This record gives sequence, structure tokens and C-alpha cells, in this order.
Amino acid sequence: MAIIRALAIVLVLFGLHIRQCKAVCGYESCPETNPNMVNIHLVPHSHDDLGWLKTVDQYYYGNKHGIQHAGVQYIFDTVVAELSKDPQRRFIQVETGFFAKWWQDQSEVKKQIVKKLVNEGRLEFTGGAWSMNDEAAVNYQSVIDQFTVGLKFLNDNFGVCGRPRIGWQIDAFGHSREQASMFAQMGFDGQFFARMDQNDKNKRVDNLGLEMIWDASETLKEMDFFTGMLYNHYSAPPGFCFDSLCGDAPIIDGKSYDNNVKSRVDDFINYASDLAKKYRSNHIMVPMGDDFQYENAYMNYNNMDKLIKYVNERQASGSKYNVFYSTAGCYVNSLHQSLQSWPNKTQDFLPHSHEAKSFWTGFFTSRPTQKRFERDGNHILQVAKQLSVLADLSSVDQAKDLDYLRQIMGVMQHHDAITGTEKQEVSNDYDRLLYDAIFGGANTARDALRVLTNQPDGEFESCLRLNISECAFTKDNGDNLVVTLYNPLAHTSSQYVRVPVKNENYQVTDEKGRVVSSEIVPVPWPVLALEFRNNDTQHELVFKASVNKIASFHIKKVESKESNFEATKRSLRNNTATLDDGETVVETSLIKLVIDNQTGRLKSVEMNGVSEKVEQNFGIYKTARSCHYIFRQDSDLEILEDAFEFSVYEGESVKEVHQQGEWISQVIRIYEGVNHVEFEWLVGPIPIDDQLGKEVVTTFNSGIQNDGVFYTDSNGREMLKRVKDQREEFSPDLSEQPVSGNYYPVTSRIALQDNSKRMVLLNDRSQGGTSLENGRLEMMLHRRHIFADGSGAAEAINEEQFGKGLIARGKLYLSLNAVEDGGTASERVAEKEIHLPFWKFFSKASGSLKEVSKPLPDFNDFPKSVHLLTLEPYSQDEILLRVENFLDQTEGSVVSFNIRPIFDKLQGLEIRETTLDGNLPLSDMKRLKFHHDGSGPSPSSPEYFTSLHKPLAAEKSQDASDFAVTLNPMQIRTFIIKKE
Repeated sequence: MAIIRALAIVLVLFGLHIRQCKAVCGYESCPETNPNMVNIHLVPHSHDDLGWLKTVDQYYYGNKHGIQHAGVQYIFDTVVAELSKDPQRRFIQVETGFFAKWWQDQSEVKKQIVKKLVNEGRLEFTGGAWSMNDEAAVNYQSVIDQFTVGLKFLNDNFGVCGRPRIGWQIDAFGHSREQASMFAQMGFDGQFFARMDQNDKNKRVDNLGLEMIWDASETLKEMDFFTGMLYNHYSAPPGFCFDSLCGDAPIIDGKSYDNNVKSRVDDFINYASDLAKKYRSNHIMVPMGDDFQYENAYMNYNNMDKLIKYVNERQASGSKYNVFYSTAGCYVNSLHQSLQSWPNKTQDFLPHSHEAKSFWTGFFTSRPTQKRFERDGNHILQVAKQLSVLADLSSVDQAKDLDYLRQIMGVMQHHDAITGTEKQEVSNDYDRLLYDAIFGGANTARDALRVLTNQPDGEFESCLRLNISECAFTKDNGDNLVVTLYNPLAHTSSQYVRVPVKNENYQVTDEKGRVVSSEIVPVPWPVLALEFRNNDTQHELVFKASVNKIASFHIKKVESKESNFEATKRSLRNNTATLDDGETVVETSLIKLVIDNQTGRLKSVEMNGVSEKVEQNFGIYKTARSCHYIFRQDSDLEILEDAFEFSVYEGESVKEVHQQGEWISQVIRIYEGVNHVEFEWLVGPIPIDDQLGKEVVTTFNSGIQNDGVFYTDSNGREMLKRVKDQREEFSPDLSEQPVSGNYYPVTSRIALQDNSKRMVLLNDRSQGGTSLENGRLEMMLHRRHIFADGSGAAEAINEEQFGKGLIARGKLYLSLNAVEDGGTASERVAEKEIHLPFWKFFSKASGSLKEVSKPLPDFNDFPKSVHLLTLEPYSQDEILLRVENFLDQTEGSVVSFNIRPIFDKLQGLEIRETTLDGNLPLSDMKRLKFHHDGSGPSPSSPEYFTSLHKPLAAEKSQDASDFAVTLNPMQIRTFIIKKE
């Protein structure tokens, strides 16, 4: 019997193989359309969140139906079964994270069936990243990474037929221009979403502008990207949800008193007629699906089959409606073939609002500690990936740990993860997943360092609580400690390092035995007062390190106090003036700060030849109606007037002002030789005794006359101009929420300026920010609420820890500069060092330190504006290298360099260039080009974008000149290096 079963499987697989050889995927597989009719593209889909009301696993396995009925594994099972019954049926699959989980459990026969569906274009992957990422709170590096992971899985298992061509961002809460730019750089042809400010949508409906061409970059060329807004959210037409989760009537076509074919067809055609009036072409797309639908796909397809049959039968009576199964890709291809022109779009779709009282700007800041933890995850991911390449790690366990970290970081980009819009139980699960993944990544980094350094037995422990100045590895003894620093940036960087220690005398030496200047600074009292903190170490050892890639420093206790300098305490509490004029001056050679002794607050800043009155305050918006997603103000900003108690600690390398309030405290810090001011804030527990929620903000008030104009980053890349109370193409309704409606996401930087001065804030996580008054920057730091509205989670965002409101800690960085051409380039450099600082590894000393034993590639030969965006193992014998010119067109210019030395150090055999995601040869990229309104006569035939430069492709035997790389401002180039 076993032989018979095996033979049967072989015959099935052989038959599938024969049919697949004849199959056609992509646009060639699209259904025929009728140019003389309204073509209705029915697009079956299921929107499956990787966590929201339930955890990732609960959604996948179908657990806890009492919270929400959803079982993703059954969706795949039944969709595949139904697609196999009829070659006309279609389905689009979006979230690769869920699909990959299902795929690994399928039999070889089932896999071959799925491959046949993919190869025939009946199952079309759309989007294709590990998750459907948010677009406001994410950093571009993490978005690129999670697309690389998802698309690589599809490429490895399905080849070219598995490659998505369309973005499907239907549930993100607003849309960034950088996301569109990344899609274009990956070779995508277009994208769709379902959320847009209601006023914007209404205007676009009137002007036939729901579909447009988005100019996705001010700097990069040929970034035109087709973008469409779905009319009825991403749901089926009203009354036509045939899913088991819905209560809409099925199509009854039997000999029954309840036969409803005529009324159902009439209703559908009426809907299609109305929809067609809102779009420009004779093609309209009708999504057929919603959250976690198609668990019983038979019901869906059985009724859609009937709908298609009976609508099309009307054509015999003169109906001009032609309905058929389709995909998002086929719909876009039909629009492209139509040679229609489209309106232009240049800015973004943020913030989102669905009504005057509801701007979705709260989630820019929601769950601030988790937003920071996600950044830690990206940090160790980049470190572990780079170290894996440099050490040439090859074990199965190491690869699994790295893949797991990649995948969990993909989960964390999900639009209900990084946003903080999930239930608390789900948030806890995200933390668990990310902690486990970081732990595995840190182990991989440890293994690499044991190969690369002269410490084969080094512990290389990572400390994840350094944000509260705590490290288990140093809590008992800081003597004979080795701190190994890894620099994930391309160029040698000089940064200050802080190590939690006891208040003793220490000496720091580098790998050559040279003494490095160091000093002891006390940990702020509010941090020591955290009840969950181990207080064995109450000080930090501070020293400056210059690191190319890897450098180790030896810390040992000594008797002499001359070895390290203890910062002196210069002034005490508020109302205790140390100077006659009531001011305290704190300064380095680059920066001068003035603190008001009466309030304990910052009063003025002098740096870069600019002196400006800069007053920092903290404030709260009290509200009874804010939630995870939405910030609703019920009253004006209430500035917290109570004076800070403050102390000043002055060392040779660092000066600190420790400010202490009732539930807000802060350290203002300036380092010698560092050209920005660091503000390390600690907020919480936020009081809610008055039964009102609170939005906690900090403001920086200056005399700069910015006249309502300010700038925020787009996912950490290009800056966008914002104008108070205005949008690009419509007037927002600010009648009820004038503050919330002017908030924007800040993932790395917010700035304002006039003709002479510029003030900028950089941050260490996503936050909401704005400029509501001349010269004022405002950033939301923390939120706590008691109101649970109907936006989804059905619970208040009231985070607690140890039975009390959550305490959050983070950093802002302030810089003042004169306004000049290209002057913002230094901000770009600071962004990179804040986003990817040195990662610290701790070991016990065993013998004398030596420099790295294995020669490493030297990326310092890259031009200063070139960032090492990615260096990672791509396959067993391939490496992915991604480089970026991080300056825009106003800051930098074209740069050129040669990567042959890097290629040789990585033992390269050949190199090829790909699209941004690393999975499509750039030479094969052929992207649909659409015609702009007002750009002259329409083309006579469809047009396409291809690469603007000759893709690099070279082998080891070729001349070094063949390895030259040129980068325009903001350009990213991606390469796959095959190793010997």
C-alpha cells in the first residue's frame, strides 16, 4: 500500500508539473476585458492582522473566538481548495508572515497545488512583506528589511510568479510618501489603500481623483507611483458580504419562493453604476473580503460565481456591465493599458481623520516604551547581521536565530504593533516575542565576536536595561571588565559610552593599553527611585570611544583618584541661586546653556554661532475621549508650572543638569565635542486621579519666526514641509480638534526655521510632534487614558507596570544652527548615530586586550554621505549589501566610489545588482509608467520605467573599474555578492 500511495503522489506531482509548464502568471494571466463595457474586477481577499485583538498565534490557530472569530490557517485551507475547483477564480494573499507559517506544515502534494495556482495567476501575492506595515511610526530601514524577508520567502518558494507587483496598504492609519518611494524602488507598479481624510476623499470623489500618480520623492528621479483609494473601505459592497462572518443574504437562484436573483443583480449593478461615476476609466475594482474572512471559502465563491453569472447574463439584454474574478495587479494593468491620464500627488496622507473630532494622531506616541523596544530590536538585528557576515557564521542554529529576529521585526512593523493600537495582552505578547528574538540575535553576535576578537571565551553579554543605567553583568563588580563596542555605521564614529558601576575609582584602557579619559557621574535620583530597579550600581562610568567596526576597552578598579574624574555637584535646589542674576550657566567648548534658578528650566542656548532664548516646558492635554489611535483635546495645553528641583554635575567630558519634579524628571546633558544638547526625560506614572486621561508633551519655545511652517521626516528619510492648519490639496476640518489636527508623526526629526536661525529636535523613537505657535516645537512623550471607544481595542490605553501607571524614559536631542545651504547635513549624520549607536557587549577580562584578530572590510573608503544600510547573509553562499547616499538634493551631490575592496574582503566571486528588496535583478525591473494630467498628449502605447543606470554585474576576474558605484542624493543601491 505504501508503494501505491507513493506512486500516486509521484503521478500527481508529475501531472501538476506538466500543467505548470504551460501556465502563465503575471499580467499575461489576467482575464480578458471588454473595452465597450464597465469592467468590474472582483478581488477576493482576506485582511489578516498579525496581532491586534488577539495575538499572532491566537489569530493563526483560531484560539479565543470569544474575543474575535478568526482562524487564519483555515482561510488558506479553504481558499486553496476553492481556487482549485475553477480556473476562473482568483485570490490575493498579502501577509507573508501568516502564509509562511501555514506553508511549512503543508504536504508536498498541497505545496504543488499551491504552486500551480500561483503559476497560473489564480493566487496572486500582493504586498508580500512579512506584515502589512504601518506608515507613520516606522523607520525606513525596518520597512525595507521586512519586505526583503517576505519577498525572499516568496521568491525562494515560487520564483518569479510569486513576486508581488502591487502594494496593498489597506488598513494603515495614513500613508507616507516614503512608503510609496520604497514601493517604486522595489519595482512595484502601484498600491491601494482604504483610509484617507474624509475631506480629502470627498474632494477627490468630486474631481475623479481617487486614483492618482504620486511623485514619491523630491530628490530621486522617476519616482512616479500609481496609487488608488478604495471607495468602500476594503469591504465588499453593502449587502454583498457572502462570508460566514456576515449576515447578508446569499444569492438564491433555485426554484424557490425566496429566489432573489433579480433584486440582487439590480442592487449590484446600481452599486457598480454609482461606483463607476467616481473613477476615470471603464474599469472599477470591487474588493470582496474583510478582516479574517474566507474561513469557509465555499460560501464566498459559491455566491460570487452566481453573482458573476447573473450580472453577465444581463449583457444579452443590453447591460454594459462585465464582472469577473480579478486581482489588484490585473486591475492596475488594465488601467495602464487604457492610456488614461491621472491627477498628481506630491505630499503625504498624514494625519488621517475620518471625522472632525477624530484625528488619528495619538498612535504616533502610544506605548512609548514598546516603540523604543522596537528600535532596540532593529539595532541588534543590524549588528547581528553584519557580524554574521564578517565572521562568516554558518551553523544552522545561528541562521535560525537570525531568521527569527528578522521575522519578529517584521511582525513589529505591523500596523497594530509599532503603532501601539493593540490590546494590552497582545502588547505583552509582542514584548515576549521581541525579547526572545533579541536574545537569539545577541547570541549570534556573541558567537561572531568570539571568532573576530582575541577573546574566544568572552561572554559578550548584552544589557537591555541600560536605559535605566542597569546591567546585571556589572552590578556586583566593575573590576576587570571588558566592554566591546560594535559600530554598525560605515564610518569610524566617536561616541560617549556609559557603563553602570559602583562609585569607585576606575581606569579605562584601549586595546593598545593607552589610558582613556573617564569620569564618574551619578545616576539621577528618580531613576534610582524606580522600585523595580536593582540599585547595586548608582553611578555611570563615562568615556569617549572612537570605533571603526569593533573595539574593546578594559575597565579595572584602581586606588588612585587620578584615574577617573568624579563629576562635581555645583548647584543644588531651585530658589538657591548660584549667581547674582538667578541663572546657572553650564557649558562646553561648543555649547552654552543657561538654566533659570527660579524654575529649574532651560532658559537659553548658544551653539554654532547662534544664541537663542529657548525655554523648555512640560505640559498636559487633559481629555476624556482619547484612545489608542486618536488624540482628542478637551482643553488647551496646561503647562506644568511647578519649579524643578535641580542639581548640576560637571565633569571634564560631560555636564549634566538633573531636574526633578513630582512625576516628570529629566537630565539635560552636553558632552565635550558633541554638537547637540541631550534631554533624557522620565515621565510617569501619569496621574489619573481626576478620572481624565493625559497627553504629556514637552515644548521648546524660541524667538524664531517660522510663521506656521515646520518640517518633519518621512520614515527617517526625506523631510516634508508642514504648514499649520493646511494640507496640500484640501482644507482639513479643524473646527473641533485644532491641536490634534496639526500633529504629525516624527520618527527621527522635526525642525523649524526663519531666514537666519534653525531649531531641530531629533528623537529616539516615533512620537507625535507639531509647531502650533511661532518658534515653538512640541513633542508628545507619553499617554495614559481611561476611555475605551469603538475604534477597535475596546479597552483604554492605560498601561501599568507593578500595579502603577507605566513609567517611560527616552531622549530628545536639540540643535541650533544658522540657516545656510546644505546646513542640515549634520542633522543627517546625527540621525544615523542616534538610530544605530555603538552596541555594547560585556565580558570579564582574561589576559591583555588585543585588536581584532581577523582583518575586516574597511567601509571608511565610502564617501562621508554613504551609509551602510544593510550587510547581511542572504543565502548560504550569498551576502546582501545595501548602500545609501543619505543626503538629499539640497544637502549633497552625486558621489562615486569603488566596492572592489569590500567585494574582495568578503571573498566575493560575483556580484549582481537588484531592486531595493534584494529579490529582483535590477536588469529585469520594468515598472508601469502612468500619464500625468497636464503633461502633454497621452502616449500612443503603454510606457514603462526601467533602471536609470546600468545595473552593476561583475565577476572576480574582471577589472576593478567594473566595480564602480555612483550614488545620487538619496539613492539606495542593493547588491547580492556570491561568495567563493
